[in-house]
Amino acid sequence: MIEIFEIDGLPGFNQDDEKNPPEKVTELKAKIRAADAILIVTPEYNYSVPGVLKNAIDWASRPSGDSAWNGKAVAVMGASVGVIGTARAQYHLRQVFVFLDMDAVNQPEVMINASKSFDDQGNLTDQQTKDLIGKLLANLVKKAGKRKA
Repeated sequence: MIEIFEIDGLPGFNQDDEKNPPEKVTELKAKIRAADAILIVTPEYNYSVPGVLKNAIDWASRPSGDSAWNGKAVAVMGASVGVIGTARAQYHLRQVFVFLDMDAVNQPEVMINASKSFDDQGNLTDQQTKDLIGKLLANLVKKAGKRKA
């Protein structure tokens, strides 16, 4: 089962509040801890990770010693109108995963060129992309199972 957690509405990270976080942050951390694995789906802005995503990652990693991300199996995919999809954003996320001790799925990489993969109604139409997403999810499930064993 995939459960979606929307990160809109999270306040900007403030270290002064990290030991007494807002309710939405407490809920985010609880959802991360309860999850067997995390799938991050992202666009790319200005050659990197959207600020709201980085903000959510920061909140869930603080305070020091209380990161919800530690050891969590994670996969990332994304779509952008650029020809390389979300390659740069994913690269930056993978650097963050290393610091947070997250166990990332490395293959396949799913970087979707949105202008070629979706129809006018927003439906994914590219079969190769559908197949890659299926493989990514299967590898995430496998990695999550290994971590539980």
